[in-house]
Amino acid sequence: MGAYAGVDWAAEEHSLLIEDERGLVLLEDTFAHTEQGVSDLCRLLVRRRVVRVALERPDGLLVERLLDAGLTVLALHPNQVKAARARFRAHGGKSDRFDAFVLAELCRTDAHRFRALVPDTDETKAIRALTRAREDLVETRVALANQLRAELERFWPGGKQIFADIDSQVALAFLERYPSPVDATRLGEKRLAAFLARHGYSGRRTPRELLERLRAAPTGRAGDAELEARRQIVLALVAALRPLVERISQLTADIAHAVRAHRDGEIFRSLFRDPKSVVTAARLLAEIGDCRDRYPTSETLAADGGMSAVAVESGKQAHAAFRYACDKRLRDALATLSDSTRHHNPWARRLYRDARARGHQRAIRTVGRAWTRVLWRMWHDRQPYDPTRHRALQRQIAIEG
Repeated sequence: MGAYAGVDWAAEEHSLLIEDERGLVLLEDTFAHTEQGVSDLCRLLVRRRVVRVALERPDGLLVERLLDAGLTVLALHPNQVKAARARFRAHGGKSDRFDAFVLAELCRTDAHRFRALVPDTDETKAIRALTRAREDLVETRVALANQLRAELERFWPGGKQIFADIDSQVALAFLERYPSPVDATRLGEKRLAAFLARHGYSGRRTPRELLERLRAAPTGRAGDAELEARRQIVLALVAALRPLVERISQLTADIAHAVRAHRDGEIFRSLFRDPKSVVTAARLLAEIGDCRDRYPTSETLAADGGMSAVAVESGKQAHAAFRYACDKRLRDALATLSDSTRHHNPWARRLYRDARARGHQRAIRTVGRAWTRVLWRMWHDRQPYDPTRHRALQRQIAIEG
């Protein structure tokens, strides 16, 4: 007789419920999120011969420990658990014990509807950690850069207009040296040229053009006290941004090295025209993983990546709806692949052009869904992208002739 378990995880303790094949509750307990608690939980599940265990997250320390214990783990989306509460209790209330019960029931009766987690290799997990950390840091950098841009707009618009990217190394170095218009009063063409040479400026603008851009901006009217206060704010934002930009650059280099060393790295890198474009390739590799059983068909990959629509039918009405329940990171990576290839790949360009009338995002998803079929085939065959073997691309090249 097999047993089935549901675990309602939390930051401090996890609620467990085990039931048998008839749905009779065998055990209920809570385990602290400590080494002793997690170890006791895993040993208990093995000792009780639990066939499957369900919980509401696909990754994390607890999931890793359950997989290491040899258990079959089902990861259910929180929306699926929310929708199922009313099925087991009329008023649809919520508690940790009840959620553990719902998870155990779904694990017992509906396991065929959910995908069992399969652990990736250590190299893939490392790339996933790097790409997700970089993504979070980039979001922080964008927020700080927007705050710095808004602050300069209030009293010194020229400071944000002199360089194209306010969070570039040269722009941050400039604002650190000249955080207010008073500091830049004596800034001339020769002094700016020396500054640019010292910081390795590689832009196409001459010192004279940059100075003209700086002086053409509106002049603020802040008093001495306000000017000093805003000057300190700019210095604080620059001090927060500079190490962040450096760490993002270092993470990008680490990601590039990890992708090139990964056995599937060349498969994903081959999709991009520029061999230096490793970030999106790494994100695709990290989110898709290296377990081929995870996506048995290209349609499952397209659905998980948010590239295929959801069919909604009711009576005589039928329409396709946007797929919200998907891997958001994978969706962003596939959208980036679609958007980049539509500019240089004739096949992707035609797909985008034909679907553009329905909107840019819809066209991007159309191209993305087509790419998932190609990517899935490459991934399963463990072969990099070869344009000469892409028959649809070759047909389009022949048409454009």
